[in-house]
Amino acid sequence: MINFDILEEELEKAIVADEKYQRENDAKFRAVEQKVATYDEFRDIVKASHLKPLEKTEKIVDPNLSQKNVIWNSVAKKNYEKSSPYNEWKKNKKHFTET
Repeated sequence: MINFDILEEELEKAIVADEKYQRENDAKFRAVEQKVATYDEFRDIVKASHLKPLEKTEKIVDPNLSQKNVIWNSVAKKNYEKSSPYNEWKKNKKHFTET
């Protein structure tokens, strides 16, 4: 007797595996066509083959944050504020103007 539930599961797994193979194979051909410089770039293109670009209507929204106050790279901003050349100049301005 054929168990159709198991057969359907196997078919779905085979379809998913085939889609993954085709997607990664296409990414490999694109990477070769782009003449990537290193194997790491090639591998990264293949690894990212499952990603899809956002549509114009899609937005990245975090419900915990207000969209007005989003800082995407807070570490860089903090480091910039602490050690920016302008801030260093402002602190040491009197040394430059005394001469």
